[in-house]
Amino acid sequence: MASRKKQLVPRVPPATLADEPPVVARLVVEIRSDGKRTIARGALEEAQRGEHSSIRVEGTTPTQLALSLVRALLQMPAFAGSVVQTLLTGRSKNLTDGGAERE
Repeated sequence: MASRKKQLVPRVPPATLADEPPVVARLVVEIRSDGKRTIARGALEEAQRGEHSSIRVEGTTPTQLALSLVRALLQMPAFAGSVVQTLLTGRSKNLTDGGAERE
């Protein structure tokens, strides 16, 4: 009997992607754990400039790992610059359209 693998990320129809904003960065992370420690490592690509960076963090709890991962990402100049630019662009758009997209 063949086993079926459950998809972690559901496939999105191409028509749905057309309505989304452009890709500014790609992040691929592999997480390994033996129950005592957890290691996350991966790669980051800044889409507009094509710059690549690698990342590796460790943590003893999921929360510690997540915080370490965020801290490491924000210390990467290419990624941090893209995040700030995206946030500022989104903020100025919300201010000019009366904040229609606020939740």
